Amino acid sequence: MENRQLQPLPWSLAMLRRVVSGADLYEAVARIRDRYQFAHLAFLVVRLADRPDPYPFYCTTYPDEWVSLYLRNNYFEIDPVIDLSKTAFLPVDWLDLDHRTPEARSFFKEAKSFDIGRNGLTVPIRGSGGERSLFSATSNLPRREWRKLRMSSKHDLQVLSHYLHEKALSVSGLRKNGGYRKLSRREQECLQLLARGLVSKRIAARLQISENAVRLYLNLAKRKLDAKTLYQAIARASFLEIIQP
Repeated sequence: MENRQLQPLPWSLAMLRRVVSGADLYEAVARIRDRYQFAHLAFLVVRLADRPDPYPFYCTTYPDEWVSLYLRNNYFEIDPVIDLSKTAFLPVDWLDLDHRTPEARSFFKEAKSFDIGRNGLTVPIRGSGGERSLFSATSNLPRREWRKLRMSSKHDLQVLSHYLHEKALSVSGLRKNGGYRKLSRREQECLQLLARGLVSKRIAARLQISENAVRLYLNLAKRKLDAKTLYQAIARASFLEIIQP
């Protein structure tokens, strides 16, 4: 049974944890979209390190008509968002994308006609095996309200993006779950508190250890989980049920 009293991030991670199939994933993504009050969410595996075929998996709440048109016209080749998988490491607001080329202007105009959302934020994901994915959230809110929603949800989207990456590769069969080195009790505690939004200073006070020790435990946890960032470490630890959402 759902606990709607949970904050959006732990609620969303709990929702994703129950996903066992691609169909489940589509439903979970739609419900997460509604919980955060986005217009749409879209997750795309851009490439895998050991497979030549590009874009092997996607999950989106975009209208079916837009998805069909996008695939039929191979808009991967002109969509400025796709290039973020090659160049970006941090979340990118769509306002900062290059809209100057005729192709880009035409593309965004056409997307707007399908009510994709006038605003958007994309999180690039780089997996430990060399795979790359993109996670986008869109909104039709006015500019000022969009900025508030973007700022309040950016942290959550970064964690969710990595969890979605793990879950999508698992349920699609694109990657089998690998083994990871066991985390110590302190490493788990530090990662759990970080996932709950505490900074290193507050984690140190809570556990009565030094900030240097906290940073050491977090770095060790990240290394054991084969994660490139702490966001990825949190998502992977939650995915593996090492910590609770």
